[in-house]
This record gives sequence, structure tokens and C-alpha cells, in this order.
Amino acid sequence: MEKPTRVGLVLKGLALVLVVGLVAYPLLGVIGTSFASQSDIIKSNGLVLWPDHPSLDAYRTAFTGGRVTRALFVSVGVTVVGTACSLLATIGMAYGLSRRGIVGGRSILMTALFTMLFNAGVIPNFLLVKELGLYNTFAALVLPTMVSAFNLVVMRAFFMNLPEELYDAAKVDGAGDLRTLVRVVLPLSKAVIAVVGLFYAVAYWNAYFNALLYLGDNDKWPLPMVLRTFILQGQNLDTAAAGEVVAPQQAVQMAVLVIAVVPILLVYPFLQRFFTKGVLTGAVKG
Repeated sequence: MEKPTRVGLVLKGLALVLVVGLVAYPLLGVIGTSFASQSDIIKSNGLVLWPDHPSLDAYRTAFTGGRVTRALFVSVGVTVVGTACSLLATIGMAYGLSRRGIVGGRSILMTALFTMLFNAGVIPNFLLVKELGLYNTFAALVLPTMVSAFNLVVMRAFFMNLPEELYDAAKVDGAGDLRTLVRVVLPLSKAVIAVVGLFYAVAYWNAYFNALLYLGDNDKWPLPMVLRTFILQGQNLDTAAAGEVVAPQQAVQMAVLVIAVVPILLVYPFLQRFFTKGVLTGAVKG
């Protein structure tokens, strides 16, 4: 294989710097604006990279009143519970479908894959959730999207790529399917579990459409729904008390955006090393 030339390395480095700059510029602008004063925002025409008069007034305003705090706890709860439920369901289905000779396994797999191509639509899904008594409950944010067909296929392929001798050895030792899964398969599948868990967590954290459809009580709204209402629709959070100094509206908007982005962003560095092994190993074969 031909080694890359110095010119090629320089061009790759410049391309990488350009991409990083394009990603970092708006992110730094959002963070800087969230700490800016009204004069800084006016001076910079709305996007502040480095505020001259930094303050935490925007974050104090955002957390005053409890609406953002309540939405943050709702998002954390839905993300944690939803990710745990989704992982349990996906691992169970993937392991069962990865074993040879399972009755109806191909039909179940084809049914799951069918959902990747066709969707029932918004109205049938809403009627189903309402008839099941899930309307205006947190379960409506988890159950309709609990199993992703893509994640199921990736995890099934990963299980199928494990050496068959491991399953045979476990069977010789008298282990059943559940014990084989817990004691043999899962310890060897940390990479794919971490990546699939991250996919589920990001999906639950960022989801707002199910909350828009299935939650009629504003107090149950997750953080993305509050963010959408506050930023896109321009509604006020009504968090300021009488006589309290209120931060600029644009700074408060950016502060809420930072609050919504930073928690899930902090998870990526810890799971980055699992990405290649978890996704590619599970997707190349099977």
C-alpha cells in the first residue's frame, strides 16, 4: 500500500481543520451568547464568540420558575428508563433471532425490517396510543419507539459473528439460553451494547415529536419540547420574578440550548472508542 505523501497529509490536515472550524464556530457562538450581556449581543449582531461582560444571568433566568428544571428531570428520566428498556428488548430479540432453528425467527425478523421501510402514519399511531391508555403518560414517550429495527439488525449480526464454539461450550457445561446470554455473550458484547445504548439515549434525549403528539400536560414536557416552544415559536418562559433583573431574551434562548446539548454531548467521549468495533463488526456480516 502506497504511503501518503507530505502534500496529501497537509491537505488532509487542512480539511480536518476546516471541518472542525465549521462545527466549532456555531457551538462557540451559542455558548458565548449564553454568557453575553445585551450590549455584547448588539455589538456582535446577535452572535457572540467571546463576551466582553460575561455573566450567568441567562442561566439564572432559565432555571428560575422551575419549568426548565422540571423538563430537564423529565428528559433525564425518560432517557435513562427508555434506554434501559430498549436495550433489554433489543438484546433479547437480537439474541433469540441470532440462534439457528428458532421457530418463526425469520418471520419476526422480516416484520422488524418491514418497519424500516413503511410506517403506519401519525394518525393511526396516535389512535393506537390513545386506545391503549397511554395518552398523556410518560410511557407514550418510550413504548412506541422502544425497539429500533436498525439497532436490532446490528446487534443480531454482532451476536451471530461470535464463535459458535462459545455457545457449544456453554451448552456442554449445562448452561441454558439465559445463562449463556448473561455469562458468555454480554461480556463479549460491551462495544455493540455501548454504541446501541448511545443511539437509543440520543434518540430519547432529542425526541420532541412524541411529546408534541401524546402529552397534553405542559408540566410533563421534556426539555426538547420546551426548547422548541421557547426558541422556534418565540414563547416566553415566564421565569422572571417581580423586580428581578432579566437577561436578554437571546442569551436565555442560547442558555436553554446549551442546557439541552451539553449533557448528551458529555457522553460521547466515553463511548467513542466503541464506535468502530461496535457498529462495523455488527454491520459487515450477518
